[in-house]
Amino acid sequence: MMDRLKQIGEFGLIERISKGCLVRPERVIRGIGDDAAAVTIAGNEVLLLTTDFLVEGVHFLRRAVSGIDLGYKALAVNLSDIAAMGGIAREALASIAIPEDCGIDFIEDVYRGMKALAAEYDVNIIGGDTTGARSDLVISVTVTGRVKREVMLCRDGARVGDIICLTGYPGESAAGLHLIINRVGADTDVSDHLLHRHRRPRPHLLEGRWLAGMDGVHAAIDVSDGLASDLGHVIRQSGVGARMDASRLPVSNPLKAFCQHLGLDPLDYVLDGGEDYILICTVSPETISALSAGFEKKFSHPLYQIGEITASDHIDLVDERGETRMISPRGWNHFRRG
Repeated sequence: MMDRLKQIGEFGLIERISKGCLVRPERVIRGIGDDAAAVTIAGNEVLLLTTDFLVEGVHFLRRAVSGIDLGYKALAVNLSDIAAMGGIAREALASIAIPEDCGIDFIEDVYRGMKALAAEYDVNIIGGDTTGARSDLVISVTVTGRVKREVMLCRDGARVGDIICLTGYPGESAAGLHLIINRVGADTDVSDHLLHRHRRPRPHLLEGRWLAGMDGVHAAIDVSDGLASDLGHVIRQSGVGARMDASRLPVSNPLKAFCQHLGLDPLDYVLDGGEDYILICTVSPETISALSAGFEKKFSHPLYQIGEITASDHIDLVDERGETRMISPRGWNHFRRG
């Protein structure tokens, strides 16, 4: 059975199980397949719903993370889905399966981390469930949000000619994970920064909300599986292609220093590293100049323009020599590990 799951992958499985799920489709704007589900509740008001698991040994190593950081991240990954839809996060439900060897102090810290981030974004934690587990700690968080239908951002709105943009640096979280897995000590400012970006990713809720209110923003998604992989979701659902310019991909100074020290290619981390939870958006070329200026004024850092939407059905990368090659996403995909 697992061999077959590896063959079809996470998204092949999602495609199979999504059939027949809607029995009352009249209020459902977005079901399975976007960052969050979207349901009309009154007039043009839309309820957003999203949920995520964090599973020990798959998403985190308990020995290598504090309870506070783990709780923060468990909520952050859900808030990022609301951000990608341009919404305001409202309520959260947190459920946890606890193994016998997990102490109460660690669990209390998990909830301290969740509550700290929830307070930052005015989110209520209103319930959930607790149960025992045989061996691994499992956390499931569900978040609701609100957005006006006319400004809601989705994955399928990209148009040929749109400029592809990023709200932050990709690749840093994957570099932090490399440090954890290889037990590299956090002895420098570079290591501290990269570890923090992995353990406490900041959901771009403010950026997503701002982008949703601007003219010319056509599609958005958060970077959870990796830049190339998540851009791939956008082009598939929009029926378009994409071209990225390697020289315009933003590489942070900490990631540059990390890769230089270890003899690694930063492009691998930028394209395929996941869990950064920045946003990809596509913007009309007619509005990109004014929108970029407004974004930088609002958030004190650039909206990085990395390429454009094309009429093809794949992603091309133009390297620094001007040569073009088609790239295949290699980001995170459950069931295809190893």
